[in-house]
Amino acid sequence: MLTRIAVIVSNTYREAVRARILHGLFALAVATGGYSLVVGAFATRSQMRVVSDLGAASISIYGVIVAVVLGATSLYRELELKTIFPILARPIARSEYLVGKYLGTVLTLGVFIAANSGLLLLALAQQAGSSFFLVSGLGLGTIGLAGLVGWKQPEWRTHLPIVCAVVFLVGGWFLAADAPDDRRVILGSAFLTLCEVAIIAALATLFASFSSPFLTAVFSFSVFIVGRSADTLAELPKKVFGDTIHGFGVVLSKMVPNLMVYVPPRPLLTGEAASTPFGEYALLATAQALAWSVGLLGAAALIFRRRDFL
Repeated sequence: MLTRIAVIVSNTYREAVRARILHGLFALAVATGGYSLVVGAFATRSQMRVVSDLGAASISIYGVIVAVVLGATSLYRELELKTIFPILARPIARSEYLVGKYLGTVLTLGVFIAANSGLLLLALAQQAGSSFFLVSGLGLGTIGLAGLVGWKQPEWRTHLPIVCAVVFLVGGWFLAADAPDDRRVILGSAFLTLCEVAIIAALATLFASFSSPFLTAVFSFSVFIVGRSADTLAELPKKVFGDTIHGFGVVLSKMVPNLMVYVPPRPLLTGEAASTPFGEYALLATAQALAWSVGLLGAAALIFRRRDFL
């Protein structure tokens, strides 16, 4: 079973990496990171804080967009091109296929987030005093070497982004050692964003199992907005909205994942909130993401198993 799922994961990742829309969103994320450098240049005392805060926010936003786009189109593309029929004709269950598609999407999101976080850390390292030639050499050298390997070995091209993302992330982590608080903000936000987009991808997979890409995107973004507003919905004042709307807000906040967990305040990310250690917080956030993802995938598998493709 694991071998069959791994094959679907690899194929899903390969298709996603080749998608032009993913390239465009990655370019937009990098451009947003560059914009944070421009904005930070006007903040003489908080330049690195501006870069880390805006950069972390951009990773979260673009990560959610990529999760919805990939989740809404990946399964539909297989159905539209009818490539799903020869796959399911083999000894593979529909639930295994669905789990493989989901894990392939999460793998792509992980590479996307790691690459963006690594580039932000490299920019932060340069601001913190690291050598410009060292930082640019690591970034441009990695890209140049990956391009050369991809040219010599075309079959490795789709896996090279994984290597580049890891090099950017690890290299940026070491070089940004002189900015520990901002480094924690970027890395902590990146990890929590990965947990959040895992839930969003599971939601998109659930909706994609019975609806079109457009409706999947609408439903997924709607749940995302409600999830980001869960705390507000649960605390609607009765004096202003009345008991009925207050009660409806409380019920609605319990029906969707509380995504505000994945955008905590900066003091918690930097470790200044002594009452709540980040490690414990991240563990609870991961458990919530895992629980919601498993539950949503289980529901998607039940629906997809009964779906008639003809």
